[in-house]
Amino acid sequence: MAAKKFDVVVVGTGPGGYVSAIRCAQLGLSVAAIEDDRPGGVCLNWGCIPTKALLRNAEVVHLIQRAGDFGVTVGEVKADYAHAVKRSRSVADRMAKGVEFLFKKNKITLFPGTGTLKSKTTVEVKGAAGTETLEAARAIILATGSQPKSLPGVTIDEKLVISSNGAVRNETRPKSIAVIGAGAVGMEFADVYAAYGTQVTVLEALPRVLPVEDEDASTLVNRLFTRRGIAIKTGVKVSSVKPGGPGLIVETDGGRVEAEQVLMAVGRGARTAGVGLETAGVTLERGYVKVSPTMETSVKGIYAIGDMAGPPLLAHKAMAEGVVAAEAIAGQHPRPIDYTNVPSCTYCRPQVASIGFSEAKARENGREVQVGKFPFTASGKAVALGETDGFVKVVADKASGEILGVHIVGPEATEIIHEFAVGRTLEATLEEIMHTIHAHPTLSEAALEATLAALGQAIHI
Repeated sequence: MAAKKFDVVVVGTGPGGYVSAIRCAQLGLSVAAIEDDRPGGVCLNWGCIPTKALLRNAEVVHLIQRAGDFGVTVGEVKADYAHAVKRSRSVADRMAKGVEFLFKKNKITLFPGTGTLKSKTTVEVKGAAGTETLEAARAIILATGSQPKSLPGVTIDEKLVISSNGAVRNETRPKSIAVIGAGAVGMEFADVYAAYGTQVTVLEALPRVLPVEDEDASTLVNRLFTRRGIAIKTGVKVSSVKPGGPGLIVETDGGRVEAEQVLMAVGRGARTAGVGLETAGVTLERGYVKVSPTMETSVKGIYAIGDMAGPPLLAHKAMAEGVVAAEAIAGQHPRPIDYTNVPSCTYCRPQVASIGFSEAKARENGREVQVGKFPFTASGKAVALGETDGFVKVVADKASGEILGVHIVGPEATEIIHEFAVGRTLEATLEEIMHTIHAHPTLSEAALEATLAALGQAIHI
């Protein structure tokens, strides 16, 4: 059978893949997209989107439990976890259909199946309907994403030992669960399970939860989770996970934990096996595909984006890389990604968001810093909402006022962070944020107040 010809062939339709495909089409290129699941990839179908739906359900459960604080009397509250999972699946299904619509709108041809490089210009697609060969006249974009990692000797069976993929599918809530890993995934699911009454134990090998975040943020989240009855053990290494007790026994150097299930949340690894990288001669570096600033691999005409192109393994970073790759293929001169200005967000309660350097990292880099911190307990809007846990912390260069990093814990932290993302893109200083009038009362005023605090001009603390 003759190869089907396109300007660009995109392998994988997660956030990076589908965005790159659409941008290529906008730039007048004919595009084929290959997907072995549903359009949207892991993020839309099994990760970002369904987990945020579950977290929203958990937030509603928490709010109803606090109804008395707002003068609302409710009867017996029954939280149906199975319904929460079904709702999350319906949200994911709706978004997947949205991507399918965008493909049709942009005349992108979708090929269901697994794509494998057969040369520098061809991709073989194996699907339920058989095998087809696609030829790329301009470029191939690899966007195969990542998959959950596990500990040595521990198999993820999605029954007793589950990954985040299994967690969003399982409609039965365990009575107890051990979460191994206190990064964003681990802490988000710990939040969800705890809201529905599961006994949660979080195990983290590093000294603190959310280890990539500023230490002040990690410390506060640890304290708030502990206050909610979530057991957190940091600085402990898991030696084995074996059947026993109510389901499993997790042995650590700090003792044993028994639980019905274990959620493995120790990170994700790039999906590079079976893609045909060796056949095409694509170079790997530390388990990821090595790429240029325009996302081109070691092989001219083959690009790699998203999780397979290296950390941070974030959907929005993948989307940005997808645009860069598409515009480079179309002959434009895209602005390279500034990886120091990629927001990091954790959607647990309270939310955590950051951008740039932590205070410790800024000092390690030899910067003399000025730090401003404003607690949500002093925010009129936060008090009115009844959501006062958290703070906004700004780290800036003392001499120039350059904003080096921002760290937020609290209500809508993942929304507020974008004020500073735009500010850093525009190279704004503390003074420029200070002279920006913020509406009152809003949560975003905390951003202004933290900036004022860094300048020694705090008004409301």
